[in-house]
Amino acid sequence: MKRVVPFLMSMMLMTGCGVSGSGSSYQQISMEKAMELMETEKNYIILDVRTEEEYVEAHIPGAICVPNESIGVGEIPELPQKDQLILVYCRSGSRSKRAAQKLAKLGYTNIMEFGGILDWPGETVSEDI
Repeated sequence: MKRVVPFLMSMMLMTGCGVSGSGSSYQQISMEKAMELMETEKNYIILDVRTEEEYVEAHIPGAICVPNESIGVGEIPELPQKDQLILVYCRSGSRSKRAAQKLAKLGYTNIMEFGGILDWPGETVSEDI
């Protein structure tokens, strides 16, 4: 048993921040890393998986809204490229994790989940109704 614990710990460390299950995965990253990717990458989508009402209230500039509840029920027209970098967030980080898992199961391969807008240190915008 004493030999098994260090082996398991080293295996956990080697997996990094990736989260996987049943053949699908996404990567969980920090807000800082998400901001860095937004500054350095060109072809990415910022995906807000909250409700339309929450999105209109405040969202990260350039984000698109596809509510978590609508993911997994068919093709997602807003996300046509399955290998495109998708940066996923919600309000607190719970829905974004579930949405990232569902996206991975749908075949999306470049998913980065970075938590919730409650902790977002950058700018947000609101929509006029």
